[in-house]
Amino acid sequence: MRRTARLLTGTALVVVAAAPAWAGTGRLDVYPSTVAPGGQVTVNTAACGDKGSAAGDATAVGAGTFTLAPSAHKGEAIGQFQVPESAQPGTYEIVAKCAEGDRQVTGDLVVALSATALSATHEVQPRGSMKTGVGGALGPDPVQTAAGVAALAVAAAGGTWLLHRRARGDGI
Repeated sequence: MRRTARLLTGTALVVVAAAPAWAGTGRLDVYPSTVAPGGQVTVNTAACGDKGSAAGDATAVGAGTFTLAPSAHKGEAIGQFQVPESAQPGTYEIVAKCAEGDRQVTGDLVVALSATALSATHEVQPRGSMKTGVGGALGPDPVQTAAGVAALAVAAAGGTWLLHRRARGDGI
């Protein structure tokens, strides 16, 4: 029983250790992954080896073929194409076939017509204030704010005095 557990644990560790090596070599990275018609797209892959190049195919979106050449990043091939102005919204498969061997990798490109859809795919940091309905009833004037705080303090003191008087039995 113990021997089986060790064997399974060892096998799992080998698979986990080797996973990062497989993950980067079998896909086509598309940037940006969402683009408007007329936009420029860059694709890269590490699937073709250190000095590999590839033939790219973006005919699904109407952009035709393009070439991926070795890049400055070791082991990656990179290429570009332009999405035609006539491209319709949707998801398109972009393909690259390595020049050496039969390896083929794919990646998805989303074409969106609206700027809202484009900004939703990119990380946007919030700016400005948010209207939550809390505070601001008297405005940003410090005199009005002080008057509001004073009114609340008087109300709290009066409530406390009434509760104290009631507890002593003096009545209201």
